[in-house]
This record gives sequence, structure tokens and C-alpha cells, in this order.
Amino acid sequence: MRNLATALDHAQFVAMKNIGFLSFGHWSDAPGSATRSAQDVLLQSIDLAVAAEELGADGAYYRVHHFAQQLASPFPLLAAVGARTKRIEIGTGVIDMRYENPFYMVEDAGAADLISGGRLQLGISRGSPEQVIEGWRHFGYAPASGESDADMGRRHGELFHELLAGKGFAKPNPRPMFPNPPGLLRLEPHAEGLRERIWWGSSSDATAIWAAQKGMNLQSSTLKADESGEPFHVQQAKQIRAYRAAWQEAGHARTPRVSVSRSIFAIMNDRDRQYFGRGDSSDQIGVIDNMRAVFGRSYAAEPETLIDQLRADEAIAEADTLLLTVPNQLGVAYNTHVIESVLRHVAPALGWR
Repeated sequence: MRNLATALDHAQFVAMKNIGFLSFGHWSDAPGSATRSAQDVLLQSIDLAVAAEELGADGAYYRVHHFAQQLASPFPLLAAVGARTKRIEIGTGVIDMRYENPFYMVEDAGAADLISGGRLQLGISRGSPEQVIEGWRHFGYAPASGESDADMGRRHGELFHELLAGKGFAKPNPRPMFPNPPGLLRLEPHAEGLRERIWWGSSSDATAIWAAQKGMNLQSSTLKADESGEPFHVQQAKQIRAYRAAWQEAGHARTPRVSVSRSIFAIMNDRDRQYFGRGDSSDQIGVIDNMRAVFGRSYAAEPETLIDQLRADEAIAEADTLLLTVPNQLGVAYNTHVIESVLRHVAPALGWR
């Protein structure tokens, strides 16, 4: 009976699984790099989304980092991907809200979402460790009195989320250049439904609960605050359950979405083995922004072994969306192979599709 219950549990969680890719968007002129410039990364990011859609993947997601040779300003890229694709979800993981003007961001996000036909899935957060000291100050932002930069990021994120509701708040000019609709004005263009497609990137149980209370979906990444000393996937699964409990307690009407990110490589040939066949990986402990963090393991093995390993990952079982981190500097063709190998040889055995 226990084996049957376990099998049914697996069938239940995998039946609603979405699988996409997450690109960090690195470029460098290092030997072997297929992305030697920012232009290379941007154009290849679009091409990889097109290829992933053709394979049947569910999402194309991109990291956002400032002052680094990585993808930074997301909305031109998201709009371009939206114009080149038809079905695939397009998102971020995550936009650092310490750097953002929530009002201008609503306009950018609304335009990109309309171009894509309502496929944007925006991951936002207080941000990750930076390349420069207090980089957000160079963008014109500073915490209010008694506020930390993390508080500022959450404040910007909450305001952005509220503005996406599309309620009028600005008093119209009595002598406008163009006629106004009656009442207070909202930001345009308004993208209906985008507010329900905002995700908060969380590395702790407390911020996951905060995101649930605010009505945002949850993105849980490949690292987490080490709050119990347990394996990464166990802590992450507990975080997701705490988030869902807080969501239910808050009384939101809709069902939230939850994503986890994993480095997963199916060893299909000698090239895969050369890149990733270095034996078993394990969780790592480190300090990031003065926080003791646990970093999740990578998965690299033949498909049959991967299937067993992924079934044992409690957080993957709890989430509805799995994002595959891809080595973007190896080029579009190889990353298409990486995604296809998982979709064709691993995901079906787990119940995807």
C-alpha cells in the first residue's frame, strides 16, 4: 500500500509540472565561449527560446544582474522573445527591485506582456549579491530612514505589484494635451492579468510567507538560507509548504504557482560526459550577504539514474514549475540538446505531459 501511495503521490505532483529553462546570460572572451559579447548573449537568448518552444518546453526565463557581463535590462529581451514565439511562457528569475522605479517598470512590463499576448511570468525580489558596493545608489535609489536595502527592495516590489492592478491614482490635468477618460488615471499600457503572474524570489521561510501574504507566486532558487541544517531539498520543500499554508491563511481566491531551479544534465554522449560527468554532486554550505546558505546539488547522470534521483527531490515534488539552469556560454545548439535530453528522456518517465 505504501508503494502504491508513493506512486500516486508522484503521479499527482508530476501531472501539473511545467518545465522551462533559466539562463544566467553570461558572456566572455574565454576560450570555448560561444557568447563573446552582449550582442551574442541577447541574440542567442532569443534563439534558445524559439528552439525550446519547438521542443515543447513550457518556459524561457532569464536572470538579471547589474554591473556584470550578464543579462541586465530584461524588458527589451522579453519583448523580443515575445515577438518571436507563440506559446512559451517568458519570465525572469529575478529582477532586483532595489534598482527599479515601480511606476516605469509597470509601463515596461505592460508593453512586453501585450507584445507576448499575456505570457509574461515576472520573477522579482530584493536582489542578490552585487558586483559593486550599493549599486542601486547609482540608479538613484536609497533606503528611507530606518530602512535597509532589502526593505527598500520589498517596498518597491509591493508597490509594483499594487500598481499592476490598474486602478486610477493620478489626478488628471484640467487642460490635457489629449482627452482623458473620467476619473483618476492609471499607468498605461495596462496588461490585464499580469498582476497574477508576478513571482517573488525567496531564499528564506520568512520572505516566502511574506510573498504568500502579498499574493505573489513563489520562486525558490538553487540556494536557500540554512535554517535547519537539513539537506537543501528538504529545507526548500518545507519552505514551499510554509508558503502554501500562508497563502491559504491569507484567503486568496486563486491557486498560486511555485517554481524551483535545478542544474540537471542527462549524460547522452561523450561531450555531455566531458562537461558534466564528474561523479556525484552534493549540497554546499557558504556565506552569502552575511547569511549562511545551503546551495543545492547538481544532477548529472544517465537518464535512468536521473529519474530516480529527481523522484527523491522533495522540493521538485512540491513545486509545479521546474526551471533547468543552462550553461548559456556553450551556445544555442548545445543548450537545445541539454533541454531536449531532459524533456525527451527524463521528464516523460516522471509524468511530464
